[in-house]
Amino acid sequence: MNEKNFEYLCDQVKYTGFGEGLEDELKEKMQQQKPSFSMNHEAYYGEDVARVYLNFKKSALSDMYFFNSYKIDLLKENATEGLEQTFYINKGSNFTMKEAYNLMEGRAVNKDLTTKEGQPYNAWVQMDFKETDANGNFKLNQYHKNYGYDVENTLSKHAIKELGNPKYKQDLIDSMKKGNRQSVTFLYDGKEIKQFIEANPQFKTINLYDSDMQRIDNRQSKDEKKSKDEAEAIKQDNKKQSQSSDGDGSEVPQEKKRRKRISDSK
Repeated sequence: MNEKNFEYLCDQVKYTGFGEGLEDELKEKMQQQKPSFSMNHEAYYGEDVARVYLNFKKSALSDMYFFNSYKIDLLKENATEGLEQTFYINKGSNFTMKEAYNLMEGRAVNKDLTTKEGQPYNAWVQMDFKETDANGNFKLNQYHKNYGYDVENTLSKHAIKELGNPKYKQDLIDSMKKGNRQSVTFLYDGKEIKQFIEANPQFKTINLYDSDMQRIDNRQSKDEKKSKDEAEAIKQDNKKQSQSSDGDGSEVPQEKKRRKRISDSK
């Protein structure tokens, strides 16, 4: 058995999201020197079960093995049939197990990819459940930079508390790029409301969900942003009035802050 090849494959399996629990089985199967072999793995996401089959093939010219692909059979909670998809391993641009699950959930993932000619590029990738290829895999639609989707700019249009902290903002963006549905705090009419969001590059927006994971209308968040902006304008106006002074330089008594109820304009 090629020890360096074994170590490389261990790292590849680990960083593709399958951890370190498969090392003993991998070594045993490589020692058997079969032309190809598979290993099984299970992952759980809430009540969803993903059964995974990792596929390896031996080189025809040497004793080296290659991690070629992994197939996911996803059985969702209360579903009677599973959803299948094979993800191929490409140097430097693999989908991790969690990213693959997010794609099979219908969410978009942002990846640095390479063309067949080896040229790097970045794109949002999303599964098209209405179209399959010759191998029975669902088509992966890509939305490149020129498509015009900027998740940071899109988030700035919403009244989200976490955007006020640079670290929280970056963590939020990074998580959304991995295809995660992320919990955030919306500011609305002086209240904090926990909701969930995910990237939607196709329509250049974000999808919104309430605390029960029920999809909600995007217009509500726009109203929240408007409410926040109006409240900020009132605050700045009051600040200017309190800082104004009379002719001898003494401050004019501060005017009582105007109170205005920002109503829900839905």
